Amino acid sequence: MKSFRMPVVGLLGVTLLVTGVQTASADEASPGGKAPLQALAERADLRIGTAVDMAALGEDTTYRRATGREFNSVTAENVMKWEVVEPARGTYDWSGADELVRFARERGQVVRGHTLVWHSQLPGWLTTGVADGSIGAGELRGILRKHVTTEVKRYKGRIQQWDVVNEVFEEDGSLRNSIWLQKLGPSYIADAFRWAHAADPKAKLFLNDYNVEGVNAKSTAYYELAKRLRAEGVPVQGFGIQGHLAIQYGFPGDVAGNLARFERLGMQTAFTEVDVRMILPVDEEKLATQATYFRGLLDACLGARSCKSFTVWGFTDKYSWVPGVFAGQGAATLTGEDFGRKPAYGAVREELTDGR
Repeated sequence: MKSFRMPVVGLLGVTLLVTGVQTASADEASPGGKAPLQALAERADLRIGTAVDMAALGEDTTYRRATGREFNSVTAENVMKWEVVEPARGTYDWSGADELVRFARERGQVVRGHTLVWHSQLPGWLTTGVADGSIGAGELRGILRKHVTTEVKRYKGRIQQWDVVNEVFEEDGSLRNSIWLQKLGPSYIADAFRWAHAADPKAKLFLNDYNVEGVNAKSTAYYELAKRLRAEGVPVQGFGIQGHLAIQYGFPGDVAGNLARFERLGMQTAFTEVDVRMILPVDEEKLATQATYFRGLLDACLGARSCKSFTVWGFTDKYSWVPGVFAGQGAATLTGEDFGRKPAYGAVREELTDGR
């Protein structure tokens, strides 16, 4: 590990000196700090959001305070996914989702709903039933309709944006061979949007995926899908770009051009799950590169009239999903495991200060 000595600004603007790559801990509620990110974002006509780990929200006071202070938008990391809300058929558990919505409402935050239709994190009763043939195509369509309608209606008027259909394309632009495509055909995509819109006509409804930051085969497939569906009157209103980047792969090309073409369709755009991972160990150069990647995505968003929401997928390495999925990688968020600010946090602050 490369050791270095550098000043790090804690969550309330208190500068501390630390040795090595570990950032400084800080008390979010300390007086005298700089304006939080959400105050800067509001001046830029932007929702700045984070995915929320509900266990951390309940158990970690520093995390809870920072979530409420720094952000004006929140997304459920897991507690609105199907396997959580309906673990047994007809038996629902809304406790985590309800708690997040309450938390947000008390603090004047908006909520992004994530996610209604996905090939992953489905309840076992559903995947087993499809696999063994006990749930046929007709019944499956009814189950999907009920799921979308039930969840959206429960939070009617309390969810600003829904990721309705998530990760439906492969990298080459072909439709993902999910159980939905296999059993229902591609019409399930339009159906899901219609059902969601009927359940809450005021919520903005999004397509959402990763590796679609720039212009490529996958993002072009989404562009063509959205163009066709909108021409057919399907209420596809937004395109969500997840923004899971890794510094070893380089920054995606023509992000601004990609946003612009969806804007020309009359759609909203949003960055929905931004983090920037690196191969460990961390060093100054990697942190600087990470900061430029966060800055680049946020700059593209602020440069597009259609982009009104920028969400990071967690804001502290303490609870990041990355190390558990990508072996030997991590440090993907704006702050360290002790909540100390990284250069990436400073880059986001500077971009928000500059505004649109």
